[in-house]
Amino acid sequence: MSTIAVSRRAFLRVSALAGGGLMLATQLDDLGDGLLAQAADFTPNAFIRIAPSGVVTIVAKNPEVGQGIKTSLPMLIAEELGVEWSAIRLEQADLDPQRYGPQNAGGSTGTPTNWDPLRRAGAVGRHLLTAAAAATWNVPAAECRAESGRVTHVPSGRTLDYGALAAKAATLPVPDPSTVTLKDPKDYRIVGTAVRGVDTAAMVTGRPIYSIDFTLPGMLYAVFQKAPVFGGQVATANVDVVRRQPGVRHVLIAKGGTDLTGLLGGVAIVADSWWQAQSARRTLEVTWDDGPTASQSSEGFAAKAEQLFAQPPAFAITERGNCDAALAAAATRVEATYSYPFIAHAPLEPQNCAALFRDGHLELWAPSQTPQRGRDQVMQTLGLRADQITLHLVQAGGGFGRRLTNDYVVEAAWLAQQLPGTPVKLLWTREDDIQHDFYRPGGFHRLRGGLDGAGQVTAWQGHFVSYGPMQPPAGQPNAFAQSANIPPTEFPSGFVPNFAIHASLMPLGVPTGALRAPRSNAVAWVYQSFIDELAHAAKTDPVTFRRRLLDSAQPAVPGAPVDGFSAVRMRGVLDAVASRSGWGRPLPKGTALGVAFHYSHRGYFAEVAEVSVTADKAVTVHQVWVVGDVGRQIVNPSMAENQVQGAVIDGLAELMAQEITIEGGRAVQSNFNQFPLVRMRQAPKMIDVHFLRTDHPPTGLGEPALPPVLPAVCNALFTITGTRVRSLPLTRHGFRWA
Repeated sequence: MSTIAVSRRAFLRVSALAGGGLMLATQLDDLGDGLLAQAADFTPNAFIRIAPSGVVTIVAKNPEVGQGIKTSLPMLIAEELGVEWSAIRLEQADLDPQRYGPQNAGGSTGTPTNWDPLRRAGAVGRHLLTAAAAATWNVPAAECRAESGRVTHVPSGRTLDYGALAAKAATLPVPDPSTVTLKDPKDYRIVGTAVRGVDTAAMVTGRPIYSIDFTLPGMLYAVFQKAPVFGGQVATANVDVVRRQPGVRHVLIAKGGTDLTGLLGGVAIVADSWWQAQSARRTLEVTWDDGPTASQSSEGFAAKAEQLFAQPPAFAITERGNCDAALAAAATRVEATYSYPFIAHAPLEPQNCAALFRDGHLELWAPSQTPQRGRDQVMQTLGLRADQITLHLVQAGGGFGRRLTNDYVVEAAWLAQQLPGTPVKLLWTREDDIQHDFYRPGGFHRLRGGLDGAGQVTAWQGHFVSYGPMQPPAGQPNAFAQSANIPPTEFPSGFVPNFAIHASLMPLGVPTGALRAPRSNAVAWVYQSFIDELAHAAKTDPVTFRRRLLDSAQPAVPGAPVDGFSAVRMRGVLDAVASRSGWGRPLPKGTALGVAFHYSHRGYFAEVAEVSVTADKAVTVHQVWVVGDVGRQIVNPSMAENQVQGAVIDGLAELMAQEITIEGGRAVQSNFNQFPLVRMRQAPKMIDVHFLRTDHPPTGLGEPALPPVLPAVCNALFTITGTRVRSLPLTRHGFRWA
């Protein structure tokens, strides 16, 4: 092995494999994202292996939950390494943050976090292989070119494949990764091309690749009955009756803690098959100690919000100028109250995890989006060390933020510890999954806007009623519940001279969490709908009104971002989507276009929806045009388009009919008949996706395309019906899919 130090946080190692191969290891920079920064320092990980036969293996480091990251991140390495995509083999990494750095799926962070480090990992490999060939031929390295798994000496035409060079490359000094030359994008052969997902063929042919498919020899199956009221505990249970049911091996009572993200009180039934465990569950009778959340309800929250709106807000989120004075002086004032419900993630694959505890060591097979966080929770719950736990990353059938929380992993680990030497698979039902989610929190907004005589926005004032924990952290009386906050820089902050958002909180015992485009999926609907209200009050075309609003900021440097928001980039996507959709063209009676834009998770997106409504409120979303700006490079156009189209359809489901109603501290809805997804016949006939290429680093795509579609559709509905929708879902107002 030969290594040189280049920095504490970015270095690379080379070693010879048995038989003369090459292994490259690179340390990834932690770019400081709050979700990913879970390890202060990282140790090397082998991302690239080259065998003497020339076979190149690339390791996929992050969990795959449907966003295509298992394909796109290895594409970065393969591009710079100079190998044909069809010639590589991929391996899914296990959890090992000391080797791989952060391994998470969430926040649309996979591409921006790994874009530079993984390209440099591949480029260092290419440099070493080129240097090995140059040394072999005794020629200048500048005369050699590495591509398609071979190094060619350009003047003479001699070639050597990577397998023949691997052993020699392993003996060479390693360059500082920050100094290696990266490819010019015009020379890309893999990045920027539509590459089929590495598991697509297995998916469409039904091969067992998902966590729900995973089995082990001799494995038992488990279900876990938790209290219907969040945070409730078992008082009594007829465990003797359940133990006598066919196939049942064990019935265990868990005394959980108060942390809703960990092990909760409940009854676990373990049987020879999952069906036997689930069938035995029907004989289970439990008396629950419900706890304080039993007094909470959606109806009660709505009533409390009205009381809080009648009082001064509890605290300020952001304040600029003098809103009261500006509203008093406004030529036109608009006031509106918006509300939206709790909603569930509802991934098609319910939560599940397999576990085996043997000889003091725990092995987990988990579809987690945050496996390191899950391992840490297991350590705390079971009293284990990190070196006593192996966590395998298994492909998840959707995540959308639900698998950021690892309660199901902790449950499976606890079960395995109770049954040493026996592999056990925990599988939730659909009802478990919907009624024990970490919901997108609901919220209430009362907004007041002021316009001057020219129709310019002079004031924007909001009172946001949201949720806080039942017991706020010490010294943090204004702490929000998870994902229930609103950023102080939310547009149009910085674009209105008098802008203020204040908040009041209600204590909440219902678990909440991040759902695809957290906060933005609700705030965009509220703010972009209210902007539309202001446009109509100003008697101005909604696209023109938004252009003027974007042009109203006066940053110190022309064109510079305001509060991190670039008006130039947003104006670019707005103009492009207006052009592509034919904004302003005549449409049949009962049909209209609606527009909205939003910035979230580093992405700028504007969308136009073409919508029609019948007299009995049957809605058809015919087409949606989407224009996004996520920087200068799309890694995999096929998956990028897939992410955007999926986000639009996801947003339409949230808009039309999805809500979780709380009664007596428990979720009322329990399955897709009460919490419907969009059916194929209800989806738009066309979702046109277009990306602007701007000179900015590439960012992620899992989330930012979702938020604008909700207000775009509602804005079109107003144009058709003359009635503004100010509470979701649309079914509350009698709308339905055509």
